[in-house]
Amino acid sequence: MRLADWLRPRLLDRLMAQLDDLRPEIAGRAEGEVLELGFGTGRNLPHLPPRVKRLAAIDPKPGDGLPALEDRVACAPFPVERHALRADGELPFDAGRFDTVLTTFTLCSIPDPLRALREVRRVLAPGGRLLFLEHGRAPDPRTARWQDRLNPLWLRLTGECNMNRPIDRLVEAGGFRLEELTRFRHRGPAVLAHMYRGVAHSA
Repeated sequence: MRLADWLRPRLLDRLMAQLDDLRPEIAGRAEGEVLELGFGTGRNLPHLPPRVKRLAAIDPKPGDGLPALEDRVACAPFPVERHALRADGELPFDAGRFDTVLTTFTLCSIPDPLRALREVRRVLAPGGRLLFLEHGRAPDPRTARWQDRLNPLWLRLTGECNMNRPIDRLVEAGGFRLEELTRFRHRGPAVLAHMYRGVAHSA
């Protein structure tokens, strides 16, 4: 294993721990058969409720071998299926399979988020819900302009993360109707700290 492959999930796990206080409110609303986009190191697992029957987790760069991840999966009170897949490809799941799709801090990094959202619509059951918690474009025009200026550099540094995506408009453009949406400022630099938390249904 290359050093970078060993180091990446450990650094990611530590960085994403800074956002754990935001997870229970959205992950705790999942139920039934759940699909999680961008499973990462499994930090949502402890916050998923007993109403979850099974979790299918996809991530193009799975953190296999990370002890903390393996412990979280082992402690889950429901089966966890892990798939090394991109969210914007053709997902290998039947139409209407899932009651809930959960995405946290993932839509910023999917190369084609609209295609991914269309696949989410396909695999959601009638009446199913998309639960999302994402960072994105700030409402303040000055901050948003800085996000636009800095985003090319940020992309080069992170390899995948966009700081300026308007998450609510993306979700709607992907064919969803917003049932709930909360926008708020979290800790950290303004260009990275604007959050979107919401629930959506197929339009």
